[in-house]
Amino acid sequence: MGLQSFERGLERMVEGVFSRGSHSSIRPVELGRRLLREMDDHRSVDVRGRRIVPNQFHFQLSARDHAAFADIDEALVTELAETAREYARSEHYHFMGPVTIDLDVDNSLKPGRFVIESRMKESGGGGVGSLVLPSGERIALGGRVITIGRLPDCSIPVNDPNVSRRHTEVRPVGSSFVLVDLGSTNGTKVNGMRINGEHVLNDGDIVSVGSTHLRFEAS
Repeated sequence: MGLQSFERGLERMVEGVFSRGSHSSIRPVELGRRLLREMDDHRSVDVRGRRIVPNQFHFQLSARDHAAFADIDEALVTELAETAREYARSEHYHFMGPVTIDLDVDNSLKPGRFVIESRMKESGGGGVGSLVLPSGERIALGGRVITIGRLPDCSIPVNDPNVSRRHTEVRPVGSSFVLVDLGSTNGTKVNGMRINGEHVLNDGDIVSVGSTHLRFEAS
């Protein structure tokens, strides 16, 4: 899906969720468009040949525009971060750490103007993250191995005939988490693509076993 498709989707989302009655002279979708372009403009390739993009974004707004977004600040930041993750999945971009969005005041800016700064930052310290189940429940990841499969004693049991007894597992490796298929019959997918061997998870990746989809979130 190209940038224009994401812009249209973002516009429908933000204009549906957020009130048009805001006193801000900046529409939320303008922030989203600039965010996606920032990812495109600052992508690079790492030693493994992966396309890496910024994962930390800092918006600076005029005091008036920042105040106008105060009531929807948390929801807006959440939606912008999820849009970044979806766009990264579509373009096969990778993040070095969790996606973060900040909205701050720059008193030198006039209403209607904003600036964005971005950077690539790895997760610090030991690996921390979670798997979000379809129900919304979060399974915290840390120093233990998480198994996913049909057996009741798996860390995440999945009642699905297309899922093997011990289907796949998530292992902590340094500050990252690695997904490993355990020789399952139907395979394990990340963002719709079947994995071979080990796969390092990136913030926002969708892990699929059978018809069950789980979202990995770094934190």
